[in-house]
Amino acid sequence: MAIKALDLFQAFKDGKLPKDEGYIVSSFFSERSKYSIYEIVAYSGVKSIYATAEGLTFQTDGNKLYILVEPASYFKKYEEPYLRDKNHIIPQRFSELEIFNSSNQTKVMVSKNPLVTYSSFTVLNPTGANFSLVFYNLPDVLDTLSSFFIQSLNKEAGVPKSDARKATSKIIESVKNFGIW
Repeated sequence: MAIKALDLFQAFKDGKLPKDEGYIVSSFFSERSKYSIYEIVAYSGVKSIYATAEGLTFQTDGNKLYILVEPASYFKKYEEPYLRDKNHIIPQRFSELEIFNSSNQTKVMVSKNPLVTYSSFTVLNPTGANFSLVFYNLPDVLDTLSSFFIQSLNKEAGVPKSDARKATSKIIESVKNFGIW
């Protein structure tokens, strides 16, 4: 069976990072609540990858998609995501996000369109419960991403499983808009 996904930093150390094309999913979980941020980056044609003090830098263009999970108890839900403090910020406005309300009042917000990063991007070193995974661009990669997000939204972010499935379908539709390949 082919490897579908690996821890990004371990894959780098082991020389198993796909340079042709791949998807990187990074998570940023709040220590005090279920507030979660996911970042998906699709890349291809990597010129080089190198480690820095902050993380791994990829010299190539990339397409980024943000997923923000906001629990009902979040006290600044009225504040635009791009104006929030450093632990709760994503570089987008409400009007740039597809917003899904789950049955437990958790909001899942997904970028309507990918953001393009030109020439390079850096994936930050994970801290705490955060992680970064690389998904190989295999024929079933969208199914693999779908399974991952259903599980992670449910287990880590507290989204009810049926709602996690609905939110994941929005995520996968947005991933299909990546113009990197």
